[in-house]
Amino acid sequence: MEEGLLLEERKVKKERLTWSVIGQEVKKLCYIAAPMVAVTLSQFFLQIISLMMVGHLGELSLSSSAIAISVCGVTGFSLLLGMASALETLCGQSYGAQQYQKVGMQTCTAIFSLILVCIPLSILWVYLGKILALTGQDPSIAHEAGIFARWLIPALFAFATLQPIIRYFQIQSLICPMLISSCITICFHILLSWVLVYKSGLKNRGAALSMGVSLWLNVIILSLFMKYSSLCAKTRAPISREMFQGIKEFFRFAIPSVVMICLEWWSYEIIILSSGLLPNPKLETSVLSVCLNTVMTLYSIPYGLGAAVSTRVSNELGAGNSEGARISVISVMLLAVTDVVILSAALFAVRRVFGYVFSSDKGVVDYATNMAPLVCLSLTLDNLQGTLSGVARGCGWQHIGAYVNLASFYLVGIPIALTLGFVVKLRGKGLWIGILSGGATQSLLLSIVTICTNWEKLATKTRERLFQENISADNGQM
Repeated sequence: MEEGLLLEERKVKKERLTWSVIGQEVKKLCYIAAPMVAVTLSQFFLQIISLMMVGHLGELSLSSSAIAISVCGVTGFSLLLGMASALETLCGQSYGAQQYQKVGMQTCTAIFSLILVCIPLSILWVYLGKILALTGQDPSIAHEAGIFARWLIPALFAFATLQPIIRYFQIQSLICPMLISSCITICFHILLSWVLVYKSGLKNRGAALSMGVSLWLNVIILSLFMKYSSLCAKTRAPISREMFQGIKEFFRFAIPSVVMICLEWWSYEIIILSSGLLPNPKLETSVLSVCLNTVMTLYSIPYGLGAAVSTRVSNELGAGNSEGARISVISVMLLAVTDVVILSAALFAVRRVFGYVFSSDKGVVDYATNMAPLVCLSLTLDNLQGTLSGVARGCGWQHIGAYVNLASFYLVGIPIALTLGFVVKLRGKGLWIGILSGGATQSLLLSIVTICTNWEKLATKTRERLFQENISADNGQM
């Protein structure tokens, strides 16, 4: 009798994995991923719009603002983004387990924790100008960058509040509010940047201030929706002592999340900085910046896919549905492969002209054309690792992702890049090949981890953790 039930259960599971089921899952993933791409691009465009406005003020304003945004991204925004991604595991699995109030409480805990982290970061930004001067930067550029960073501090606290709220909506598949608020914010930011940069007399300081104001507008819109919409009724939670009790659990996932994201982000920054030490550094840095900006812009698509699969996997694991989680992974990889083919083919087709988007210098454009095949390979690897990183976040594997990124980029990618760039003298092309090697290693290791996963065991462990935490919380209240 038991053997018959087991055979029937296996048969049911086998029948579940059909093209029809995969098609339905693809629709669910696209429903989340497409708007998340727009939301990610809108946040990226805040910086681009501000830099475009500042670019017409002169070379000093542009260079100092660009350096300030880059350094603030490394020392602040990347850390907050990484920490907030812990909610993709915590809130996603709680929502799947129908522990709805816990979702709201974990979001409040994350906002409080990130604001605490902002305090030492903002002190660092206050002295950023002096720090840049000590590293050998031009004194005038360092001074202006320091001023820009100080005016950017309100944006830091806004970003710390916004990122957990975005995860709150994401894990519930409430994408439309984020899409609407992002569109409103971008339209508002264009007008506000123009007024503050050109009409108020603040100049490049106005560009920094406009980013903060626009981010706070986004926070206000989403917070009002969270508070008053009936769609959020079941996941709203009052502020209580439980919010502080969850800080330890949040940091247990947030710290490896930070390491996982920042190790990769910083490796690209190291490559760009290294290009400044090559012969003809202006050309090398300009071309690598063109390649990096192209990759970063198009990375919004695999990032959206990663956010979608993170939501679906965490929800299914929280519900104890191991088969649903496995089907989500298979479906998102099919989408990733499709995206790779389309994006790489499109970029290769326009390889002779895409450099003109960033520069009118023929030397830069020709060099960018030669780099185009390598950029296409980067897009391929970014699609694989972006979606697989989403799977890792949904499963709670941030600590594994941290070790993978450390090995991939700092034991493989960067050493190869420096060797090819400076010893073999391949210059910028060698640096990029090195970072490609790191990306290939990362994708391979994440693929092995995903393929070897026992989904049934993972779903069981997830359920045990969630309900054990519930019991502990109830005992604590008693």
